[in-house]
Amino acid sequence: MPFTPAQIVTGSTYSLATYQKKEPIDQVNIQHVTLDWLIKNKEVSTFGNGSFKEPIFVNNGSNAQNYFGADQVTYNERDPAKWTDFGYANMHDGFWFDEDRLLAAGIHMSDDDNSVPTSTEKEALVNLLGQSFRGLKNGMQEALSYEYLRDGSQSAKAIPGLANIIKLSPATGVVGGIDAATNTYWQNNTNTSIVITNVITEMEQTWKDCMRYGGMLPNFIVCGQAFYENYVAQSVTAVQRHLAVQGKGGAALDPSVEAVNFHGIPLKWDPTFEALDALLSTTTQTKTCYFLNSNAIKLRPLKGEWMRNRKPEGLPDRYVTYFGLTSKYGLTANKRNALAVLTIA
Repeated sequence: MPFTPAQIVTGSTYSLATYQKKEPIDQVNIQHVTLDWLIKNKEVSTFGNGSFKEPIFVNNGSNAQNYFGADQVTYNERDPAKWTDFGYANMHDGFWFDEDRLLAAGIHMSDDDNSVPTSTEKEALVNLLGQSFRGLKNGMQEALSYEYLRDGSQSAKAIPGLANIIKLSPATGVVGGIDAATNTYWQNNTNTSIVITNVITEMEQTWKDCMRYGGMLPNFIVCGQAFYENYVAQSVTAVQRHLAVQGKGGAALDPSVEAVNFHGIPLKWDPTFEALDALLSTTTQTKTCYFLNSNAIKLRPLKGEWMRNRKPEGLPDRYVTYFGLTSKYGLTANKRNALAVLTIA
């Protein structure tokens, strides 16, 4: 017997838990290294009145003065703290099935509430929905990985991503409600158009710039392929050699580089940089590197609204079943001068 619309919706949850076998081999999705790191260090938050505010210390307001004996001294008022103001965004992805698509997959629909699907129909539903939900999740992750790298100018409804919080021109624009042009403490570090033979030297300088105020060292370094390859080429003092003794007494040589570090932090290549270059028809992302700190920049999903499965009601003028996935999230910073962007020429 066929499925009822309610059983189809209920079956979607069952499919997510049981679909394992015969999974198609992925040909298109790449690893999203920056997104993985942001998610690993995310902090569930609330955005009261649509914004998230972080207190930041912006000055000492010092009134220090020398005095002797009964000299008169002065006191001043001071307000050393300020609040950031970051908003949040919404992301949606979804798919639908009409009755004929379901029928072609061996899944029949019925308006009879007492209808009981066969085991063959259940298996067909699990397979169809399992593949669709896999694509839904991957599609959402891909969209988020791009958005977190961009500056937010692609849409008024998008969040300002890394390219906005960690600008190539750090003294421009308002970030988190604070004007960077008039508040020098609110400027990220930048080192651009680095000559490829000076990559390590310039990275050392930028490292010092990041720790200059407050000693907040970068704990995550991510870059595009061109930057990564140039760093590897310059790391001549840290060549890794592998020798494997063969059964006949010979040796196998492996000249590949397994990993490279900078101040003990792994330098991570994120293929999303090149994918974004392809999307935007640019060549800038592959030459870019970010110095990040998980306490200075934070992904903030709204409580209960991260990767939320949605099951909208069907429309009265079409026989279609809908499934959706939504996320509400913000990207905030509390110390831009602990963050850096570097580019090679």
